[in-house]
Amino acid sequence: IIFFTALMANGVMIFLIRTDSRLHTPMYFLLSHLSFIDMMYISTIVPKMLVDYLLGQRTISFMGCTAQHFLYLTLVGAEFFLLGLMAYDRYVAICNPLRYPVLMSRQVCWMIIAGSWFGGSLDGFLLTPITMSFPFCNSREINHFFCEAPAVLKLACADTALYETVMYVCCVLMLLIPFSVVISSYARILTTVHHMSSVEGRKKAFATCSSHITVVTLFYGAAMYTYMLPHSYHRPAQDKVFSVFYTILTPMLNPLIYSLRNKDVTGALKKALARFKGTQRVAGEVF
Repeated sequence: IIFFTALMANGVMIFLIRTDSRLHTPMYFLLSHLSFIDMMYISTIVPKMLVDYLLGQRTISFMGCTAQHFLYLTLVGAEFFLLGLMAYDRYVAICNPLRYPVLMSRQVCWMIIAGSWFGGSLDGFLLTPITMSFPFCNSREINHFFCEAPAVLKLACADTALYETVMYVCCVLMLLIPFSVVISSYARILTTVHHMSSVEGRKKAFATCSSHITVVTLFYGAAMYTYMLPHSYHRPAQDKVFSVFYTILTPMLNPLIYSLRNKDVTGALKKALARFKGTQRVAGEVF
């Protein structure tokens, strides 16, 4: 249910942004790509889980595990960077509204998208070959519901301490770089909002940023637990719960958060539904 809800909600979000002219702005352009990443992201994990559950099997081939590991790292990395850079969009919209069309031009938006995919792909291409090159001579049973690096490395019979340290540093940088952009952007936004004389302006600014802050908190919070907390604090059951949160629940929650708390999106949805009902009524009368 969560999987199909995520696909439908993100698909509807992309459709509304593409078809409604009021949503043809840089913020919604970036949001449509976030929805696309979420659709791909959840599709790398849940379909395999569903097949295993329905067929009663719990196996995955080495190539399948490698592909899942690569896609997972690439997509989660791209989402990390995109969410961080979306904070810059909110900063420009509130702190430099007159220069917004220049600072967030179509070219800049495409650079943000390309930079996010480059960062995610770099992570996938660097870590996946090394992770899957270790000899796995222990039990081949992964204590997880997908091929996540920490769970896979526990099966290796070689010394992985150095690589785990490098991977830890890499993941921390991937989290801290976009997170620092978020913190600095919202620090400037709060300063600007504090100096606003209009109460209506403050409400509009907070309404604009609240959805993004909620999504960032959910996604980054769970990811920081998984990749920044020392190994001594990890328990397999807890790791699975947090992994479920940011790999399965977050892709479903993102479009719901943005749609339920955004008047432009709800307005576009009502307009699309009214147009659909009008088409049905006309078709029925013709028939």
